[in-house]
Amino acid sequence: MEVETSLILSRLFFALLAGGAIGLERAIHGREAGFRTHTLVCVSSSLLMLLMSFQWQLIPTQYIDTIRTDPTRMAQGIMTGIGFLGAGVIIKEGLTVRGLTTAASIWITAAIGIVIGMGFYEPALYSTLITLITLSMFRWIESKIPSTKYAQLSVSFLSGNQYADEDSLRALIDEHGIKSFEAGYQFGDKGKYFSYDITLRTWELKNFRRLAQSFMNMDDVHEFSITPYN
Repeated sequence: MEVETSLILSRLFFALLAGGAIGLERAIHGREAGFRTHTLVCVSSSLLMLLMSFQWQLIPTQYIDTIRTDPTRMAQGIMTGIGFLGAGVIIKEGLTVRGLTTAASIWITAAIGIVIGMGFYEPALYSTLITLITLSMFRWIESKIPSTKYAQLSVSFLSGNQYADEDSLRALIDEHGIKSFEAGYQFGDKGKYFSYDITLRTWELKNFRRLAQSFMNMDDVHEFSITPYN
């Protein structure tokens, strides 16, 4: 029994280290699910797989020949439950979706816990290292890859102003290296102001700043906002 106890404790401790390492990286970057969440996910997954590993010792001898078990069912149940937990950290704010990476990290942490619970330490170690490299180093690589930037433009002009005409406004936007797409329209203050809501796309965030500066220098602009999103 002492050997089994030390084996159980070693697997739970390894799960604590693996989940803690991944959770620490998430906590450092201020994510919703951080150090404690990832640690508990990994340890709980490992604990449930330990139950599968030692289940025969919990079954009375007279019933052993009549019971069939499938260890993969426990793993399937764990991953299904983790799916709900991962969905809880995905947040939609307007046009921006956040938390997808954290949800994926919870998913891989649960998988690592399952592997540890079954006693496959080497694959668990490699998976933990790969996860940490992906979350940290790939963040730097991702920042160096050119990507399309989007923003939502809301701008109001005095009615009759040159740029109250949509074609003129789109031409102004295009001069700043920005493409404009769907537009919404609105009259305000009994027709005194005409407003646009337009989706913007560019390769450089600085183009949004340049466009904002142009609006600031226009006397007939009543108000405007440019809200970037991922």
